[in-house]
Amino acid sequence: MAFLEFKGISKGYPGVQALSDVSFNVERGAVHGLMGENGAGKSTLIRVLSGDQAADTGSIVIDGVEQHYSSVRDAFHAGVIVIHQELQLVPELTVAENLWLGRFPGKVGVIDGRTLIETVRSKLKEIGIDVDPAAKISSLSIGARQMVEIAKAVMVDARVIALDEPTSSLSSRESEILFSLIDRLRANGTVILYVSHRLDEIFRLCDSLSVLRDGKLAAHHPKIVDTTREQIISQMVGREISNIWGWRERPLGEVRLEAKGLSGSKLRNPVTFSVRKGEILGFFGLIGAGRSEMARLLYGADHRHEGSVSIDGVAVSPNNPKAAISAGMVLCPEDRKFDGILQGRSIEENIAISSRRHFSPFGILNPKKEASVADQFIAKLRVRTPTRKQDIVNLSGGNQQKVILGRWLSERGVKVLVIDEPTRGIDVGAKSEIYEILYELAAGGMAIVVISSELPEVMGISDRIMVMCQGRVAANVARADFDERAILTAALPDKSAAGTI
Repeated sequence: MAFLEFKGISKGYPGVQALSDVSFNVERGAVHGLMGENGAGKSTLIRVLSGDQAADTGSIVIDGVEQHYSSVRDAFHAGVIVIHQELQLVPELTVAENLWLGRFPGKVGVIDGRTLIETVRSKLKEIGIDVDPAAKISSLSIGARQMVEIAKAVMVDARVIALDEPTSSLSSRESEILFSLIDRLRANGTVILYVSHRLDEIFRLCDSLSVLRDGKLAAHHPKIVDTTREQIISQMVGREISNIWGWRERPLGEVRLEAKGLSGSKLRNPVTFSVRKGEILGFFGLIGAGRSEMARLLYGADHRHEGSVSIDGVAVSPNNPKAAISAGMVLCPEDRKFDGILQGRSIEENIAISSRRHFSPFGILNPKKEASVADQFIAKLRVRTPTRKQDIVNLSGGNQQKVILGRWLSERGVKVLVIDEPTRGIDVGAKSEIYEILYELAAGGMAIVVISSELPEVMGISDRIMVMCQGRVAANVARADFDERAILTAALPDKSAAGTI
């Protein structure tokens, strides 16, 4: 019997219809997958469910009762918890304070600190999350922050939990902890809405599935075992994608980027590598292996203790991202929310912020040129937006990633592109488009460094892979020698555990 019902949900914004008459049901104790391209309406539907946005028409029914939300708090009291892809945590508060936020234990306005900490410590231990409840959120890795966000839902008796790309920042071990939690919640009768672009996870976890496309319900599968991966991809993008990776051999030139003995406070083991003109070099490793730390040292965003970086044989000044950009190196960071996008600014500004200096003589902005540059890359990267003036925070995570990429593609004289988690939270169709852009850039002589926690992605698009483990380079693998098990073995600190992944 249906426990959660969406009935004719429609929602429009100026210039775009985000949802159009979306209806489907989810049974009690079911894990229901929700898939679709970026901009298909998934996030809008979740916002309506959470009370963050009100539908223009339609209704939500939970356990036979039609819901009437006026705020997120109303949805919370109805038993609905939403864990967004962009984490909703307060960085300067502790783990325990974030988990108790809005309902601190205590009397007459005095918080019971001991209860606060001990209750959270006990709950985290119970569900298998190894995080210090007294630690500030700002001190945690992205993966640890994601686990804290997930713990929120377990701390309360939620009847409906929506998870938006929950494993995007998790290691294999953390993902398995999450999957175990989901199985336990399902057994207790909780409804789970699971939003993900990872088909392996959808088939591993979900009982049923709905696919959105262009704001409409493209398909509903009451039993996911009755469909195939190929059918789902076709329903998502409206076309067949036979080979998502699309890799093809290209001629490689001389060494373009060379890093020798890079080390810093977060990367103590010196790292040395080079990338040739036209080459896509993949970096793979488990979370905490030092991949992102290496990228930040390379770019000058973190302080370099030792080592050197050169582009076309010319040294790049250390510890200075501006010098790296001037030398022709750009970085698309792992955490697009905190290190990538300019929140509260338009798509146009986010794209033009770096290149505007080339067409703003004497510091005078050129609105016409900025608009032209923005429109060019909105079209080229298929950024789904009604207007270039849209605030970037209103875009889906995948479209935000496209804007960041557009910012650097608009920069002049780029010779080296370092891109960290290029397709995190991006749908299958958009991934294929991003890969094609990378191939085009490589064919033009650019040296590209791709960092990803998804091994199939690294193997699918790279000409060569550097495997990192515990802050050091554990292997350098040519494409002809790519082997999933061997690469995983090199990435694991405990080599005997290779067969467990």
